[in-house]
Amino acid sequence: MSDDGVQVFVGIGSNQEQPLNQVARACATLAGLPQCRNFQCSPFYRSPPMGPQDQPDYINAVAGFYSHQDPHALLKAFQTIERRQGRTRTLRWGPRTLDLDLLLYGDQVIVTDDLTVPHPGLPERAFVLYPLYDISPQLVVPGLGPLVELLERCSAEGIRRIE
Repeated sequence: MSDDGVQVFVGIGSNQEQPLNQVARACATLAGLPQCRNFQCSPFYRSPPMGPQDQPDYINAVAGFYSHQDPHALLKAFQTIERRQGRTRTLRWGPRTLDLDLLLYGDQVIVTDDLTVPHPGLPERAFVLYPLYDISPQLVVPGLGPLVELLERCSAEGIRRIE
C-alpha cells in the first residue's frame, strides 16, 4: 500500500434518467469520498445492455483512485451513492439509474458473501475493460493477468466511446 492508500477501480453504469448525467454525477460523488486520492475517471462509453434487451443502451465509465477505506466500507459507500441517485434493485441486469461495481482493490483477491474482487464479470465485459485501459493501460489484474491480454480476448462488438 502506498502512502495514498490502495488503488481502487470502480465500474460505473447507467441507462435510466439521463444516463450521461447519472454517470458524471457518480464520478463527482466518488471523487469526493473521504480518503479518496488521485481520482481519475475514464472517457464514457455507450454499450448494449446485458441480459434483457428491451431496455436502453448503457453509458459506462471506470473511476480509479487511491483509498485507505477497506473494501466493504467502499461497497457500502457505493450502495449509498446508488440509492441517492434513485437505484432500486429489482430485475437482475435490468435497467438502472446507477450501478457501481468494485472492480479491483489493489492486488487483492477477495471472496466473501457480499463481495468478490476482482469483479467476476470483468474479463468478459468490454464496457469495463476499455475504460479501465484508458486510465490504467499497464494494469495487471490479480489472478487474471495483464489488462491488455484481457482486452485481446474480449469482443468489442457494440461498444462505442463517446467523444
